[in-house]
Amino acid sequence: MEQYIKEFTDYLVAEKNASPHTLESYLNDISQFGDFLKQSGHAGESSTPKIDSIDRLEIRSYLGFLYDKKFSASTMRRKLSTLSSFFRFLCREGYLKNNVVKSVPAPKIENKLPSFLSVDEMFRLIDLPEAEGFLAVRDRAMLEFFYSTGVRISELVSLKTGDIDRTTQMVKVLGKGGKERLLPFGKKCVEALGKYEKVRSDKIISTKVNSEYLFLNHRGKGITTRGVRKIIGKYVTAGNFLGKVSPHSIRHSFATHLLEGGADLRSIQELLGHASLSTTQKYTHLTIDKLVETYDQAHPRAKE
Repeated sequence: MEQYIKEFTDYLVAEKNASPHTLESYLNDISQFGDFLKQSGHAGESSTPKIDSIDRLEIRSYLGFLYDKKFSASTMRRKLSTLSSFFRFLCREGYLKNNVVKSVPAPKIENKLPSFLSVDEMFRLIDLPEAEGFLAVRDRAMLEFFYSTGVRISELVSLKTGDIDRTTQMVKVLGKGGKERLLPFGKKCVEALGKYEKVRSDKIISTKVNSEYLFLNHRGKGITTRGVRKIIGKYVTAGNFLGKVSPHSIRHSFATHLLEGGADLRSIQELLGHASLSTTQKYTHLTIDKLVETYDQAHPRAKE
């Protein structure tokens, strides 16, 4: 099975131009499935599962295992999609005749509305890093950049210094599938990045690590997605924000506030880097809820 995984990895890199984040996610999902087959006895007497002996029942058993482990329906669907891509590749290469994963129905998920912060809450979060040291100035610039551009966390940590142009207030972002897009950012973000550029230069001198990445950790190396999540979690706790607030919440806030401010869905789709407009349309539900609330409060006949 290791050889198949290696070939699949080469395919993802060479033909699909998969990002390191996507690649890691795919390989983790396949590795977890392989571990399940070994631990559950589906691999038989061999310690290595035979790929051509895997059937529909084993895939369903795996979903049951994930359900027992309290994985969400959306996560289970993603893992199933990864396996389907893997088996489809094996069929294409002639190692398998049929993609058994394709016949297994994916778990249904609730159509949950994305969590987001109000404009006031978003401003309060950005204002939390108040000190003038490297970490606080970096954190302020990072929060400003997140809210000003709506980028994904994987896109933020991949940014290089050459991707930013503070004069034109534009940034080049490498999104999913290796697709590039140009995004504008506002004056507040320009100011925050300007202050960060100074402390970043000092950090490079003190650590002697000349990293090309825009956002650095305290050792002068490019910050990781885990590091970003910890930083945002720290300020969420310090600010006593209600509910679950994550980097993705800031992205949702960016899109929601644009829509409430009059931006059209097509423009928001381009800014977010969504391949399909249907993905962007979920934000209309948030605006409709706000519209109904405003109507109920303001219309004379709504209270009767």
